[in-house]
Amino acid sequence: MPGRLVLQTARLVLRPYTLTDAPDLQHLIGDRDVASTTTNIPHPYEDGMAEEWIKAQPNLFAQGHSVHFAITTRADNALIGGIGLRLTPTHQHGELGYWIGVPFWNHGYGTEAAQAVVTYGFEGLDLHRIHAYHMTRNPASGRVMQKIGMHYEGCLRQHICKWGVFEDAAVYGILKSEFDASRISSSHGHIR
Repeated sequence: MPGRLVLQTARLVLRPYTLTDAPDLQHLIGDRDVASTTTNIPHPYEDGMAEEWIKAQPNLFAQGHSVHFAITTRADNALIGGIGLRLTPTHQHGELGYWIGVPFWNHGYGTEAAQAVVTYGFEGLDLHRIHAYHMTRNPASGRVMQKIGMHYEGCLRQHICKWGVFEDAAVYGILKSEFDASRISSSHGHIR
């Protein structure tokens, strides 16, 4: 697997997490509103969970299971969210997942970060397909997927059980052959 790179966009730097990110990570991801529309973020987000998760990331990447980036602002290097790909090398595909801290919602950061990670997935990891899904009660996440060129592929009815409630999930995907790298890279930066 190629080495981990830092991704840069017009406003963001996507970089590997470090242990110094743990307090900000715990604070942002621990917000109930963030956790409520994600499948894998527990709530409450207990002390020590951030450090444990960050420490696991290099091995998961080295083994080809996933790649995760801290989303930070170029202006002040503030952590504002996270994004990554869960990888299935056998089938050359990745599942895109992301979250943005509540104070940073509605600024287009999710779209900007997702475009950079899709570019990295196709150009840096040579994936054939990238897919993502969102709970249907979170249409903002679906708009991110649409804006980065993903196509709606269907609804998985009651696919997710979040806090004892079964949730529908809308599925989106994009193939490498559909990917327009020139549109994405010219408007949102580059891979460094």
